[in-house]
Amino acid sequence: MNLPNRLTVARIIMAVLMVIFLLLSGPVWAWLAAVLYVAASLTDMADGRIARSRNLVTNFGKFMDPLADKILNYSVMIVLIPEKLIPPVALVVILFREFVVSGIRLSAAEQGRVVAANIWGKLKTLVQDLSLVAILVLRAVDVSFLETLANILMWICVILTVASGGVYLMDNKDVLKDA
Repeated sequence: MNLPNRLTVARIIMAVLMVIFLLLSGPVWAWLAAVLYVAASLTDMADGRIARSRNLVTNFGKFMDPLADKILNYSVMIVLIPEKLIPPVALVVILFREFVVSGIRLSAAEQGRVVAANIWGKLKTLVQDLSLVAILVLRAVDVSFLETLANILMWICVILTVASGGVYLMDNKDVLKDA
């Protein structure tokens, strides 16, 4: 198994550990979850860059990398809903967009085409990561400005989610017609 694929597997393991840390109470566990989330997010950036720069792109990586991202982000969001740190409607909108984009990508793949991530999707991911970091740090320090920042970032993420989903639909309507 090459380095990018090891990083992807490590991200899945970190996601499992994060869920465990999030379910434990106390600032130490909250800090560990926040640090682990940042580390996992950095592996997401690193594995793709390494795979492309060293020509180490594999079918395993193409499949597991986006799955590891979803496991990481959505397991954190789901665990934080009961604490009222993630608005359930935000998660529903985000998941709906993920299913739509995944459907478009699957249809395109069946047609021998690749639907690459666009700037809107990347921006959505960046804001989502920042909002989750703010929320995870908020759990550790309980500072009111972080709560405001986390809420603002999460709702910006929702807006970007809808916008990027719309862009994917518009840019790939021919994929859907041919499906």
